[in-house]
Amino acid sequence: MPRRKGIVIPTLNRLPTFCLIAALSLPWSPSTEAEPSHAAKNLSLAQAERNAVELKQGMSAGDVQKLLGKPRRTTLKSNALGANAQGSLQWTYSWTGASSSGGSLRVDFSAKAPDEWYVSSWDWATY
Repeated sequence: MPRRKGIVIPTLNRLPTFCLIAALSLPWSPSTEAEPSHAAKNLSLAQAERNAVELKQGMSAGDVQKLLGKPRRTTLKSNALGANAQGSLQWTYSWTGASSSGGSLRVDFSAKAPDEWYVSSWDWATY
């Protein structure tokens, strides 16, 4: 390879190899398709209301996240009544609307097994 002042200049016959090595050394990031289709911060209150119509009892936490995005707040409540009791998980979504009222959606989950949360109820507050 020709050299000029300490810089390696690839010749045309080595250029494809040089480009391949350069491309492979770039940081890899997963496709945006792996992200939820709706992020809570990107949903307007009106969009959230339309999406929330699709909520159903028994939906998994993953399905809710695909529908509404990541919650703004989470709460885990322990149930000390028995060894098999899993407690409850609560997700809170909040949006500020054009008016001062905005909206807040609380989704409650119960567990059928450890780390398997399913929707038990949901409620709009400040609606």
